[in-house]
Amino acid sequence: MREYLERLGRFADNFVTSTGRMCMMLGEAIMYTFLPPIRFRNIFKQMEFVGVQSLFVVILTGSFTGMVMALQSYNALKRFGAESLVGPTVALSMARELGPVLTGLMVTGRAGSAMATELGTMRVTEQIDALYTMAINPVRHLVVPRIIAGITMLPILTIITDFVGVIGGYIVGVKLLGINPGVYIGRTIDYVEVEDIFNGLIKSTVFGLIITLVACYNGFYTTGGAEGVGKAATRAVVTGCVLILAFDYILSSLMSY
Repeated sequence: MREYLERLGRFADNFVTSTGRMCMMLGEAIMYTFLPPIRFRNIFKQMEFVGVQSLFVVILTGSFTGMVMALQSYNALKRFGAESLVGPTVALSMARELGPVLTGLMVTGRAGSAMATELGTMRVTEQIDALYTMAINPVRHLVVPRIIAGITMLPILTIITDFVGVIGGYIVGVKLLGINPGVYIGRTIDYVEVEDIFNGLIKSTVFGLIITLVACYNGFYTTGGAEGVGKAATRAVVTGCVLILAFDYILSSLMSY
């Protein structure tokens, strides 16, 4: 019993400490975001890393997700004689849920792990300590560009995911399943509203902040040499994915009212 309570206490202590450090890092990053000089070169470099280099996996994921959604929704709606609602089902699912969530998960696995690994390597090789000795704030130099890139690029990647998902659903629904193209497009336009797309973009912005903040935090406070770098990358991916799913529910519940 005592061992269990000690383990619970250590977990609570680590949780509070990690949450406090992460909030302090976020507050410091927000402050330096609006203080000159703004290093646009670093920001654009991270935007290219987070956004452009994630295009392939995002397009691949979005297209196949839309195709699967069209196939499965057709099989379900056919039982009720509502095959014409396949288009709106695919579009709404991609815009409100699958687009931002899948984009966030893919970027977490690709870019989040790389960020944690890069910063973790800089920490264990004392490069971050060297920045302090040169009077360069590492949060401003390393964390801020990554957070700005995540917040900026995740909505753009989500739009691309939604678009290719709808195209994939159209190909399966119209070309393979024989749904009338006019009905497919018309019903999609009738049922999908701008608010649905906007809600998905709000989610993706929050997910972009979560991905970059968690990755930077785990990399920034890495300990234990090469083994610690690997553990930091793993924690960044797992924690980022869990927080994305948790905040997806929270944001969905708030946007439902």
